[in-house]
Amino acid sequence: MEQYDSRAIIRNWAEEDRPREKLLLKGRQTLSNTELLSILISSGTRDESAVDLAKRLFHAAHENLSELARMGIREMTAIKGIGNVRAVTIVAALELGRRRDESTVMEKEKIMRSSDAYTIFRSTMSDRPYEEFWIILLNKGNRVIRKCCISEGGISGTVVDPRKVFKTALDHHASSIILGHNHPSGNTHPSDADNNITRKLFAAGKLLDVEVLDHLIIGDNGFYSYADEGAM
Repeated sequence: MEQYDSRAIIRNWAEEDRPREKLLLKGRQTLSNTELLSILISSGTRDESAVDLAKRLFHAAHENLSELARMGIREMTAIKGIGNVRAVTIVAALELGRRRDESTVMEKEKIMRSSDAYTIFRSTMSDRPYEEFWIILLNKGNRVIRKCCISEGGISGTVVDPRKVFKTALDHHASSIILGHNHPSGNTHPSDADNNITRKLFAAGKLLDVEVLDHLIIGDNGFYSYADEGAM
């Protein structure tokens, strides 16, 4: 007969070691990423506790929350013990976190420097496994009107239509715009294609009286700013 490992059952642990009870007793800040993830997983399997499952899932994400956020349902459910319900719960929680970050940074509203624009773009694009191109629309006081996704592509690039960029800007009566796109590779160095589209959009903005203030390339841990580098 198959042996049942009682150590896999979290309820057999000391109360202060159980993730839920630990959170209640000591506060959420005391929990590790794995312990928080185990609460979302909720329960273990016959052979593993929820914490064990969380450890394996987090290990598959290279112990990195950003990598975990990039994982889709199919990737998560490929891990033994992580079914659709658990994967959906985790994805939903990570999306709520991303939206919280997004709503927080948008409250700032006014763009004073490239780092302000980076904060807004990062909340949208930093976890994306494919390339996206966004614009931030600004009024005359450099206050954010809104941000808009212009295009979505693959791992290595996305196509940007200048007509869509400036139609969006004109439709919302923007005085200026900031361009931004991510590099899923994490490398923020601009490509020849990045330089070409930046020059094209900068020139078009002059003709249409919609100033292109900057173009940011978003990587895993930072950004490249054409304006800061004097490359506009």
